[in-house]
Amino acid sequence: MLKILRTLAVLTILPALLLSACGGADNDGSNGGNQGAAGSDGAPEAVTLRLAHVGSETHQYQIAAEKFKELVEAETDGAVRIDIFNNGVLGNEDETMEQVLDGTLDIAAVVADSSFANIVPEMNVFGIPYLFRDLEHVYATLDGEVGQDLIALADAKDMKFLGFWEIGLRQLTNSKREVAEPSDLEGLKIRVQPSPVWEAHMSALGASATPIAFNELYSAMDQGVVDGQENPLNTIYSMKFYEVQQYLSLTNHTYSPAAVAMSTDTWESLTEAQQGIVEEAFLAAQQYQREELARINATILDEIKETGVVVTEPDIAAFREATRNVKDVLSKQVPAELIERIEAVN
Repeated sequence: MLKILRTLAVLTILPALLLSACGGADNDGSNGGNQGAAGSDGAPEAVTLRLAHVGSETHQYQIAAEKFKELVEAETDGAVRIDIFNNGVLGNEDETMEQVLDGTLDIAAVVADSSFANIVPEMNVFGIPYLFRDLEHVYATLDGEVGQDLIALADAKDMKFLGFWEIGLRQLTNSKREVAEPSDLEGLKIRVQPSPVWEAHMSALGASATPIAFNELYSAMDQGVVDGQENPLNTIYSMKFYEVQQYLSLTNHTYSPAAVAMSTDTWESLTEAQQGIVEEAFLAAQQYQREELARINATILDEIKETGVVVTEPDIAAFREATRNVKDVLSKQVPAELIERIEAVN
């Protein structure tokens, strides 16, 4: 059903996209328009950039994207506009990253340690269980030298990598039983991101890892294709997973950032001043999103409980011990030095 809805959504927006691509003087048929071209007064003509993600209208991606759009459009006096396409209407995360790399999509926000890690293997580091102590450790890492090095690695892969937005610390949910110990997961089918580290993670806990596209996850849980999933609280709430999941365990097992990438063609078509505005707006949206998510998180757990979901604070030490060797499956993708640098960040 979700595939049908997505197809209908694409068909609905297709005429507008075709009009944008063929709109004469305002557009040269590439990405968002006649990017960088000058109008009759010598000023750059308006550019429209398309930003795609698979989250809902209240998802973490959308919170950051809306602020980014607001700031870019204000600071460029409307010369650069951003159209946001959510709910996966332009494709799943694999597909939107392919579009960015081939220049048919301007910007995509995707999970860093999932399909994006197929492009930049070092991003698999975010799939290592209990690597980060808390959000302060996360931010010190992403905003410091390690974060800059990861950005440089992505930049080298034929994209303009803008940086990281937040998805959050990940938790476990399921529809079968309360999970307080790793053994409680034995035999459960848990949806994971398509990555070897996530398969190893679930295997270490006795669960069966089942890769499913994010925009198909709700229906997969509703139909019993999988018993559960793991995502941050904000995702669980914004995507209404609590409607089809009765049990929530606050495992905080990994932290996932959103990798936000821009087409190289799009980036190079912007003026130098516009590029500066985009970079500054991205960082401002990053900080705004962190603060907004912290505010939302202050009440979101109570709201989830009010829906009838059973919330458990599990034995974190047992989960940490059970998954301590998961990082070994990443030995070829993630240098040991990178793990050590992150562990050493204060």
